Amino acid sequence: MKFSRADRSRLAEWWFTVDHVLLYAILIIVAAGVVLSLAASPAVAVKKGLSPYYFVERHVIFSLAGIVIMLAVSLLGPAAVRRLAILTLAASMIGLVAVYFMGDEINGARRWLSIEGHSIQPSEFAKPAFVVVSGWLLAEARRRPDMPALTLAMSLFAIFAGLLVIQPDVGQTMLVTMVWMTMLFVSGLAATGAAVVAVAGAVGLYGAYIYFPHVAFRIDRFINPQTGDFSQGDRAIRSFVEGGFLGRGPGEGTIKTSLPDAHTDYIFAVVAEEYGALACLALLCLFAFVVLRALRHAESEPDAATRLGIVGLSLMFGLQALINMGVNVGLLPAKGMTLPFLSAGGSSMLAISLTLGMLLALTRRRPDADRLKKPPLMPSLPSLAPNNETRT
Repeated sequence: MKFSRADRSRLAEWWFTVDHVLLYAILIIVAAGVVLSLAASPAVAVKKGLSPYYFVERHVIFSLAGIVIMLAVSLLGPAAVRRLAILTLAASMIGLVAVYFMGDEINGARRWLSIEGHSIQPSEFAKPAFVVVSGWLLAEARRRPDMPALTLAMSLFAIFAGLLVIQPDVGQTMLVTMVWMTMLFVSGLAATGAAVVAVAGAVGLYGAYIYFPHVAFRIDRFINPQTGDFSQGDRAIRSFVEGGFLGRGPGEGTIKTSLPDAHTDYIFAVVAEEYGALACLALLCLFAFVVLRALRHAESEPDAATRLGIVGLSLMFGLQALINMGVNVGLLPAKGMTLPFLSAGGSSMLAISLTLGMLLALTRRRPDADRLKKPPLMPSLPSLAPNNETRT
């Protein structure tokens, strides 16, 4: 793609202001997800009586749709991103309420709405919108103490977390809580607020353990694994042993045939068996690079709302990947959380694309930050004064 610096079109402006390195790193992850879906999905599709490449084809379609969404959103400015976040959050909140009454119950949880034969998970789309809106409210609370922005931010968090808990979706609740607490800390507001949220999170986790049997089962199984346990978590751990450093080779894995969620929650284990621990480390470094690159932008961002949005979106992306990887290697109990761009799933893929589209938009260089370096449209005129003119 080539543009002239004299071109003042929206697309040309985007090309000269977007972080190309960050964009390319994201596209590499997307491409890796398509390749790895060929390793994990066919075995699951055959077991479900579907075409071997059913999930692969869906993954490619949603990947392409996700790229379109990501690039389209990245064209927006910070104010437009916040407006989009408000609209998305409002629609997602309505969806979360609808899930409670009309959602499909799967494995004891109501998280999905069925619309025209397609399953949609509203909480996935609510997360990036919640982060951007919360960042703006926390920035306003610091800038204008006379406004009830902090109260609104805390109320918004309480409502969102409450809707996640009643599904129940403990994993997403923990993720949202960690990101929101970090944003509260970075905003420079009172540390007592973060302490209150931490205590509330601990109480909420204990309540989930007491009142939700499947949460208690997962935690108990994680703390006290049984000898000869053949759960998905145990099989996932064994895949790292079977794969070693270099893996058994593409298509040579066998554990994926016994993992019902090999194409979603446990695709990282499939990568470990077929491509080895080194490939897993490479993926980990790639996700870490995206997060650190974004945080570098946040460090030099003068606008508080934009800075908090960058921090929240990058951490949302990175922590979700880290939690999924932690479950696969046995460091965390199973949470049903996907690996961004690698796991199959339409809602997850599109929501992650929305997240990174907002991140690319907020990390673009802007003239008001005195970081947009373009040559002038007209060259500066030479001085008309004679060389021997006496200056006083």
